[in-house]
Amino acid sequence: MNEAIYFDEQRRQFRDNLRRFVDQEVVPHAAPWEEAGMVPRALLRQMGELGFLGIRYDERYGGSDLDTVYSVILAEELGRSTYGGFAATVTVHTDMASPHLANFGTPAQLARYLPAITRGDKICAIAVTEPDAGSDVAGIRTRAVRDGEHWVLDGSKMFITNGVHGDLYFVGAKTDPTAKGSRGISIFIVEKGTPGFRVGRALKKSGWLCSDTAELVFENCRIPAENLLGQENKGFYQIMRNFQNERMVIGAAAMGEAARAIELTLAYVRQRRAFGATLWDKQVIRQRLAMRAAEVEAARQLVYHAAWLDAQGRDCVKEVSMVKALCGELVNEVLYDCQQFHGGFGYMREAAIERMVRDARVEAIGGGATEVMLEEVAKRL
Repeated sequence: MNEAIYFDEQRRQFRDNLRRFVDQEVVPHAAPWEEAGMVPRALLRQMGELGFLGIRYDERYGGSDLDTVYSVILAEELGRSTYGGFAATVTVHTDMASPHLANFGTPAQLARYLPAITRGDKICAIAVTEPDAGSDVAGIRTRAVRDGEHWVLDGSKMFITNGVHGDLYFVGAKTDPTAKGSRGISIFIVEKGTPGFRVGRALKKSGWLCSDTAELVFENCRIPAENLLGQENKGFYQIMRNFQNERMVIGAAAMGEAARAIELTLAYVRQRRAFGATLWDKQVIRQRLAMRAAEVEAARQLVYHAAWLDAQGRDCVKEVSMVKALCGELVNEVLYDCQQFHGGFGYMREAAIERMVRDARVEAIGGGATEVMLEEVAKRL
């Protein structure tokens, strides 16, 4: 990648520091996290201390006030860890949930919550998806009714990352049942332990095993009126605003995973022998990996271009939708080939590639399925 276009010395140093942290503090220790079903809080607090959890936020709240390209670097390097659940835990906190507070919080809300978020003391989740409403945000059914100085929430949320062990939830709910479509939705700040709010169940997934995922239940859940986040009945537009950031980060993480998978596979095929020669000596394997490397490099260029556009304040819905569609599919194609070239070993749980195959599948689903993204691109052609 021609990093001179998007990278100065500060960005390169940020990448180097982050990669060193992942190599030393994550990769050697993460296998038990898959069994535990969560990333240790101590590790997340360590990331907060090093400045990795508040890179886009105001320095007043412990952030670094950096731009979108840094979010892409963060996601890509976390993807390279080979633990998709770790990458998901962090990026949901940094780039999918907490931006709602940063974008629309009142000064009092920002002062109360954002410093703890950037330190890793409070881990965030975004609770919009329901059994019948995912990318179709307008279809949510969870209700919030004003009652004096409180709002009362009733409903449920599904597939919520950081849902089991989270501390702070940004919850989408219908506040005007008479409004049509996307109108009449608001977002609320709900803290862990609020009466009437509970984790319905922890969900068992195919991949992302060290990322906790939950069904959330709200039953006569009373929250203070000041916990309304942003304007009443404007929540749909608040959610749409951050979708671009969310999808760009998913694409970046996917390309980090894909690039690392190719590296692992190159190392394997260069030492694995079959029929009197290494697998690398087989032209078909060399050329397939070369083509995948070229595709990943091209997709990374698109990711960084979209991030650069966003950092310039330019409209990039088309480019980000392309990123999400392309990278979500490509990472699965890359991991299929990488597992194939690992042979039987690639099907064993002890192989990083086996885990990465399972983790990659959701990249074409979460944050906007490929089909939804392609429609967004088509609208803008």
